[in-house]
Amino acid sequence: MSPSNFLPTVVEGAKIYREVWQARDEGQNFHQHFDPELVREEKRMEVEVEVRVQVDELMRQELKNLKLVVDRDKGNKKKKGKKSNKKKKKKAKKSGKKKKKKKEKDLTADRTTESIYEELVLEGILIQPMTVKLCDYLGEYSYLGTSLRQADIEPMPSLSDVRQLIALYGVLPLGSQCVHERGPLIRSVLLAGPSGVGKRMLLHALCTETGANLFNLSPANLAGKYPGRSGLQYLLHMVLKVARQLQPSVIWIGDAEKTFYKKVPKPEKEMEPKRLKKDLPKVIKSIKAEDRVLLVGTSRRPFDADLKALCKVYKKIILIPRPDYASRLNLWKELLRVRGVQFSSSLDLSSLAKVTDGYTQGHILQAVRSVLTSQRLSRQTKKPLAALEFIPPLARQDPIYKEEEEAFKSWYSRTPMGKRRARARKAFQEVAELKKGKKKHGKGLKTTAEAKGKKKKK
Repeated sequence: MSPSNFLPTVVEGAKIYREVWQARDEGQNFHQHFDPELVREEKRMEVEVEVRVQVDELMRQELKNLKLVVDRDKGNKKKKGKKSNKKKKKKAKKSGKKKKKKKEKDLTADRTTESIYEELVLEGILIQPMTVKLCDYLGEYSYLGTSLRQADIEPMPSLSDVRQLIALYGVLPLGSQCVHERGPLIRSVLLAGPSGVGKRMLLHALCTETGANLFNLSPANLAGKYPGRSGLQYLLHMVLKVARQLQPSVIWIGDAEKTFYKKVPKPEKEMEPKRLKKDLPKVIKSIKAEDRVLLVGTSRRPFDADLKALCKVYKKIILIPRPDYASRLNLWKELLRVRGVQFSSSLDLSSLAKVTDGYTQGHILQAVRSVLTSQRLSRQTKKPLAALEFIPPLARQDPIYKEEEEAFKSWYSRTPMGKRRARARKAFQEVAELKKGKKKHGKGLKTTAEAKGKKKKK
C-alpha cells in the first residue's frame, strides 16, 4: 500500500498538542477564555509576512531607481534590452500559438449548461438515481476467510468487503474534494458479479450518498441516439462538460462487457454495442485530478469481453459474490421485519438461510414480495407465517451454481488486479514458511542442547 497522505496532518496535530497543550494547566480556566499570548504568537507570523511584502516592494522600487540611474549613463545597454524584450515577446507569442492549437474545440461554445442539461435529460442520458443508502446493502463480514486461506483455498470477498470498497473507491473521493485531491486518483470502477447480487443498487447508493449526477451510457440506452461518429463525439463532449461543471458525477455503463465483445451476437448487431470501445480510453484520460467524475461499469458476464481492452478502461475491479449464510440470515430478518412480519416458532429463519444457499439477494427479495401480499399479512394473527411458504417461489427461480462462481473466480485471477493479489499471497506464504522453518530449527537446537546437558548430569 502507498503511504497515507493524511498521516502528516495527524502527526502535525499531535506535535502541536505536545508542544502547546499537554503541559498547560487549564483547571482554573473554567470559562475557556482565550490566552492573549498564544494569539500574539500566532498573529506575529502573519504580521511579519505583511511587513516583509511591503519591505520587498520598497526594495524593488529602490532597485528600479538605481537601474534608471545606471541606464542613463549607458544608453546602448537600454537599446539592447529593448531588442531582447522584443525577441522574448515574439517567442512568447509563438509558444502561445502552439498551446492554442493543442486545446480541444468546444463543440457547445454557443450553448449554456442549462440547455445541454435539459437535452441530456430529455434524451434519457441524464437520469435520476433511486434513493438508496449504502447501509441498506446488507451483508456480513466473512470470518472463515483466514481459515480457508490456511487450507490453500482463496475465498470470495464478503459483502461487507464490497460495501467498504464502494465507500473507499467511490463515496469518499466523490463526496469530499479534500479526499479526492489527497487520495489516489481513481477514474473508473467495474462491478462484476452474477445477476441479482446488487450491482445496480450499489451504483444508486453511490449517487445518493454523494449527491452525484448519473449519466447512463449503457449500450441499450444509446441505441438509435446520436448516430454516426460525429454524433457520438458530440454526446461525449456534452456529458463530460456537464459532468465537470456539476460535480460530483457518475458515468454509468451497464452490461460493460458488451462494449468489448470479442464477437457481437447477431440479435445485438443493430444495437451497435461496441460504439464506445475506441472513445472510452480517451474519456478516462480526459478525467483530471481536480475532476470529481467516476466511470462505473456493471457486468454480469465479464468473461464474454476482451480482457485486455476491458482492463485498460477499468483499473479497479470489485468482484461481488453471492451472499453467504450469515448475510442470507441477516437479509431474511431485515426484509421480513421491514414488511411488518410477526415472527413465530413456525418461521425458521435459520433453515431458510440454509435452504437459499446459491440464491442471490434479488431471488430472496422476489420470493418475499410474491408471498407477503397485503392479504397474507392481514391474516398473520389467525395463520402465522411459515418458512415453507417461501419454498415454491424460490423453486421457480434458477440459483447461482458453483460452476458460474468458479468462472468468475478464474476470470478475476487473469485480470491485473487478480495477478497482483496472487503474487502478494504467494510472497506472504513464502514468508510464513520461512518463519516456520526458523522456529523448527530453533526448537531443534534447544532440544540438542538439553540432551547434552542431560548427558553431563548423568
